[in-house]
Amino acid sequence: MVNAIFKRVSDNLPGLNLKLKQAGILDEPHVFVKKTAISAFYITTGLIIAIGSILIKLNFLKSAIIIIFPLVFIASFLYILRLPDIIIVRKEREISREIVFAGRFLMIEMKSGVPLYDAMKNVARNYESTGKYFQEIVDMVDLGTPLEDAISQQIEVTPSSNFRKVLWQILNSLKTGADISASLSSTVDQIAKEQMIDVREYGRKLNPIAMFYLIIAVIMPSIGIVMLIILGSFLSLRLSLPFLLAMTGFVGFFQFMFLTMIKSQRPPVEI
Repeated sequence: MVNAIFKRVSDNLPGLNLKLKQAGILDEPHVFVKKTAISAFYITTGLIIAIGSILIKLNFLKSAIIIIFPLVFIASFLYILRLPDIIIVRKEREISREIVFAGRFLMIEMKSGVPLYDAMKNVARNYESTGKYFQEIVDMVDLGTPLEDAISQQIEVTPSSNFRKVLWQILNSLKTGADISASLSSTVDQIAKEQMIDVREYGRKLNPIAMFYLIIAVIMPSIGIVMLIILGSFLSLRLSLPFLLAMTGFVGFFQFMFLTMIKSQRPPVEI
């Protein structure tokens, strides 16, 4: 009965099976949903126990738990359910840092007369993120899978759209008998141009963001603390050390979050 519920939930989540494959999670969709629900239950129980130790001193403990428990459980469940998306984004950024260099490396190998199979093995040895996917293709070929079928399967599970373009170009060249290095060169150059466009757009966004950061995270806290000290001297307000340390910690935390946000928007490009 319980497994049927998890199966029904997973069936109502379109694309979950593909996301699990792209994220490298080997569980079936209903098994992943079941593990997610169990983890959410543990997290919710732990939070309720921690919060209950505070609320137990109040009279509305039972009513609060009845309201808080399902809300925390649903929030935890939905958050953990997005784990494949988080992993996919991280893998896509890692691949994007290497895709141009790995593509050019593969192209040079092909132009030097190295067979495609051996060129993929060389890429797998020299590049960590993209190399894992080329190594999987090599492993499937070693087990008897035709090269075209191995590339097709890898196209389905790769989380990077740019890497998918490279594999599609290789697959189409194999099917049509065209020169792989020539077709691959145009694809890699196009990816490099798109990455440069992303870098320029990021540069344009960075100027107003940096100005906003200086105003909100540097100038306003500095002026605010100075004005607070001046007002405190006139109004005989005592600014204790814990209060100043708390203000410093708040400003530091705000700056950390702001810098993290800026870093997350940086294009995953190595120049």
